[in-house]
Amino acid sequence: MDLDVFVAAHQAEWARLEQLLGRGRKLTGAEADELIALYQRTSTHLSLIQSSTPDPMLTGTLTQLVARARATVTGTRRASWRDAARFFTAGFPAAVYRSRRWWIPTALISTAVGVLIGWWIATHPEVQGAIAAPDHLKELTKPGGQYETYYSSHPAASFAAQVWTNNAQAAAVCLVLGAFLGLPVLWILFLNMANLGVGIGLMASAGRLDVFLGLILPHGLLELTAVFVAAGTGLRLGWTVIDPGPRTRRTALAEQGRAALGMAIGLAVVLFVSGLIEGFVTPSGLPTWARITIGVAAEAVFLVYVYVLGGRASRAGEVGDVEAADRTATQPVAA
Repeated sequence: MDLDVFVAAHQAEWARLEQLLGRGRKLTGAEADELIALYQRTSTHLSLIQSSTPDPMLTGTLTQLVARARATVTGTRRASWRDAARFFTAGFPAAVYRSRRWWIPTALISTAVGVLIGWWIATHPEVQGAIAAPDHLKELTKPGGQYETYYSSHPAASFAAQVWTNNAQAAAVCLVLGAFLGLPVLWILFLNMANLGVGIGLMASAGRLDVFLGLILPHGLLELTAVFVAAGTGLRLGWTVIDPGPRTRRTALAEQGRAALGMAIGLAVVLFVSGLIEGFVTPSGLPTWARITIGVAAEAVFLVYVYVLGGRASRAGEVGDVEAADRTATQPVAA
């Protein structure tokens, strides 16, 4: 295609589109129809230039023109409370539900790895000696030691905020790095399970595993579930790079990426709840059974939320993506 000839043939149409856009909403019915027709033609012109003779300056100019025209034709959509309600009652739980074949195996395998590491440390004194000196291990595991006082060493509110920030960052990293074939996600999971396994092993070797579990379970059930959901979603995103299915790789990654972004927002709320439990319930003076009951109840509420609301929304066609009107068109538009 001769670019100069093409520009000469269609420049008047682009100028007319620019003129109509400059009038804002003060258009007659005929002018509005003309604007729509010119928008469709210019979109096709942009597609032709990009595919045959890409020119950076012309492409940039037409891209801006098409974007302005699209905003005028479709209208600007503002987020509302309805969007937030839809996200938390349908979009987010459906996304978690649809990812269950990824995060449930992730949870089971990761938990098994943590338990095995704990068993290995608890039954091998030489491994314990490699972790720290005997005096330091005693400081960690004795009554009133560092494992016990960790959750009450700071004011509850600031501790909860710190925990929430750290966990939300870890979940976001899992979601973002999933695009790298999921390999960084596996490493992050292993580090988390290794840390958990060290605590299990050292406290078990000191005969205080029940104390450790009484401190971990109230907040850990919900917290680890959120991490497993993030990791499973990240692994799913990584697998999409390898096998996008019937969609193009670009379309599949765009869909999964948008769902992962929504997942990050939803999981931040879940981790906020677990942070509150870790900051206010775990170090409280409540009996161990009461603290664990609160943790189990929070976990049960989340699972019911995912399987009831999420399952219902998923069966209704919800996939956790943005609404169709807000997605980029994946099919060419005819002039």
